[in-house]
Amino acid sequence: MATFLLEVGTEELPADFSRFALPQLEAMVCRDLAQKRLSHGSIKSTSTPRRIVLIVEELPSWASDSEEVRKGPPEEQAFKNGVPTKAAIGFAKRYQIDVSQLEIRDTPKGSFVFAKVINQGSSTLNLLTELIPHWIGDIQGRRFMRWGTGERRFSRPIRWLVALLDKDLVPVSLSGTDPEVNSGSLSKGHRLHKEDVCISSSEDYFSIMRQAGVHVDRKERGDSIRKLINDAASELNAIPDLSEELFEELIELVESPQIIRGQFHKSYLNLPTEVLSTVMRVHQRYIPLFHNLSPIDPLLLTAKNNLLSTFLCISNGLNSAESSIKLGNERVLRARLEDAKFFIEADLAIKSEKRNDELKRVTFADGLGSLLDRTSRIEFIAKILIDQLGISHIDANRVSRAARLCKHDLVSQIVGEFPELQGLMGAKYLLAEGEHKDIALGVLEHYLPRSAGDQLPSSDIGAVLALAERLELMTSIFSKGERPSGSSDPYALRRAGNGILQIIWSRNWTLDIYALIHEAVKHWMKLLPDLDINMKSHLIDLSDFFRQRIISLLEEDGIDVDLVQAVAGQTIPIKSLLSDPMDIRRRAELLVQMRKSDELSSVQAVVTRASRLAVRSQLDKSVLSANDVVDSNLFEKSSEKNMLRVLDSLEPIAISDSADRYELLARHLASSSKALAEFFDGEDSVLVMCDDSSIRTNRLNLLQVLCNQASVIADFNQIRN
Repeated sequence: MATFLLEVGTEELPADFSRFALPQLEAMVCRDLAQKRLSHGSIKSTSTPRRIVLIVEELPSWASDSEEVRKGPPEEQAFKNGVPTKAAIGFAKRYQIDVSQLEIRDTPKGSFVFAKVINQGSSTLNLLTELIPHWIGDIQGRRFMRWGTGERRFSRPIRWLVALLDKDLVPVSLSGTDPEVNSGSLSKGHRLHKEDVCISSSEDYFSIMRQAGVHVDRKERGDSIRKLINDAASELNAIPDLSEELFEELIELVESPQIIRGQFHKSYLNLPTEVLSTVMRVHQRYIPLFHNLSPIDPLLLTAKNNLLSTFLCISNGLNSAESSIKLGNERVLRARLEDAKFFIEADLAIKSEKRNDELKRVTFADGLGSLLDRTSRIEFIAKILIDQLGISHIDANRVSRAARLCKHDLVSQIVGEFPELQGLMGAKYLLAEGEHKDIALGVLEHYLPRSAGDQLPSSDIGAVLALAERLELMTSIFSKGERPSGSSDPYALRRAGNGILQIIWSRNWTLDIYALIHEAVKHWMKLLPDLDINMKSHLIDLSDFFRQRIISLLEEDGIDVDLVQAVAGQTIPIKSLLSDPMDIRRRAELLVQMRKSDELSSVQAVVTRASRLAVRSQLDKSVLSANDVVDSNLFEKSSEKNMLRVLDSLEPIAISDSADRYELLARHLASSSKALAEFFDGEDSVLVMCDDSSIRTNRLNLLQVLCNQASVIADFNQIRN
């Protein structure tokens, strides 16, 4: 068994390329080797900034043979008196076997001649020569390019190719490259070493490359980087600010990781922590160092008590150049921090109120006015939210002011340079000017959550503003006639819708979204007459969009699809669905608990059976009481009396507004399931569709009231047995 090595040497690859390329490469290799009947051991792929590497272990010298059975002419045409005819001889010759090897088999259409054909496997060397160019050419990714006069496309120009089966060269020529690249046993070491590296055997590849100053294995490189950072931080009694994103990027930026400790002047600690951290992490790929893990006040304008003036840098240079690399990185960082300092000083020289007026010069979107117009619409929705939510302790004036100023930093110089700091810098500026902390925190948190899994607003004002901002965005973009479709969602409306629901659910708020968007659309029609907004279609589209978001989020939270459909599917009236999304979640979670406790199946069986007959009832689905629609004098069996007794006990629960009404209703339904089932089965069961129309209607009404009461929890018809 042999080990195959493929190394595709390139110019410096983008840091995110391997994340897309390696899984594709492994999948292609696994698929093609199976198709070629070539058994193999483990398939491993890895990468560095200058190479993509594939290792396939336990390859045989030859692919396995395959046996096929081919159907030939009918027996009577192939043989005459036991002598093969020209038809049999030709058939055998086509598959290169002797006539004596032909077999006669019976089929539904009679006896036919068959031939067993052995397809001999090809040599592994030849198969790899054939497959390698396709593997390289079929890798897909972003920002591919051509180079020179060649037609081959790849993320970056391919400069060398190593292809070895143990010690044997796999001959490959990559057409379309300029200059043409042919496989060999020569690789390249660290980019600062000019000498070629001879790979004598695929088995020795990793050790040879390590000696040449290249850590090819990503895991090994990552472990080395993490240890270097942790050791350096530990010596300084500091905590490294190393996100998983930055860590993964650092792995892809270096082949021979070295740690560099840099310094910046302590005066820069007068800048906000987030500015320093953003400059270092996002723009320079440095690792900032914190004094401790204590929470950072996001409204502070200084980093003095949070950050060290020391930073860490993962270098790809040589040990001998450490000093010059350190000075170079410090010089670059100093320039960036000087820029940030200048921007902040310039921003602080202008009052936020005045800067806010500049928003009228910035267009929000075609037909939707300026950013200042947008803040007015956010303020309008925020006022509706305060009225609906009935949060007495919120200062409505502070909410209005926060809404009015929530976008002022979009025209600040620091956000112009560092867009990821929007909201954060606006909040810091407001607090520095003497605005109330609640207002500043609301401006900061109205962008939350920024993405899936992100933190939610911690303050009520922040939560109200976050809802208002997203509702304004959705109402405005839908007013333009634009909708998310497929993978196209340029305004991130799906994320906005998810954010609205996550905030409502996390704060246990009762909010009538349908009434809110109805009022908002009416206001938009007055504000934006040129958009020719159609109230009916606008409401339908927005409501359907919210239904999709509710269903999507509940399913993402692991709730079974049928339970989600039972509380939020198309059978649920849209006004009922959106009148209280928090209520929807409570009922979905109740169904989950009922399923876990095995109470759901018995209730579902009875209610579903009742609903199949109740479709013939003329009774309105809103009727929750049997008092005026069921006549006990028409009862013939005790099961009818028992059914009525159950309905009477369920009625006060079904019509109540108590917080635990769903749990109580579910519990009573579960405990009464036996009595309800006896209505259909057993000695006292009844025939619902009897000949007497009065008795038939009476029994149908019993069933319809039961279905109506159960529907307070969910549409049980959507729940699978």
